[in-house]
Amino acid sequence: MDMSVVVTLLVLIGLAAYGAAIYNRLVKYKNRFENAFAQIEVQLKRRYDLIPNLVETAKGYLKHEQQTLQAVTEARNAAMAGLRSAAAQPGDPKSMQALAGAEGALASALGRLNVVMEAYPDLKASQNMQQLSEELTSTENRVAFARQGFNDAVMAYNTYKQSFPPVLLAGLFGHANDAELLQFEDSAAIREAPKVAF
Repeated sequence: MDMSVVVTLLVLIGLAAYGAAIYNRLVKYKNRFENAFAQIEVQLKRRYDLIPNLVETAKGYLKHEQQTLQAVTEARNAAMAGLRSAAAQPGDPKSMQALAGAEGALASALGRLNVVMEAYPDLKASQNMQQLSEELTSTENRVAFARQGFNDAVMAYNTYKQSFPPVLLAGLFGHANDAELLQFEDSAAIREAPKVAF
């Protein structure tokens, strides 16, 4: 066998192995950010499950504030729909933006509820409300932590995908689009909303 053929074969095998390594890293990074989003999903579902309890507890005290309670319920339902859409396509820009918008609306509704509840000292003193407030605060912290992990994983994926030489092959391997970060418009308000002292 001619030496040039052997060298050509070795170069082709080396290039194929390098391409396979790039593909495997892209898959690894994508799986990491999808798994990180699954952690956000768990915490958001936990929060969504706590909100009806909050509304039910407040109903007895806030008889004249049904519109506020209804707004919280509607915002929760919209956020749940946004989460389902985002969970189907973690990192998809439209899904991430829709979820962020729905979370912003939910935070705003919860903030309005907290302002209304300030006028009801008996509600604030309720053991059930105090427990719910503590659980929501804990969940908000977990959401923030999980979101940071997701955003870090997305950044690692995007950085690797955009670097050379993966940028040349990413589109061929089905990784043409960058993943989107999950950014809430007013993250501080979202974390602060359930922290009203009861």
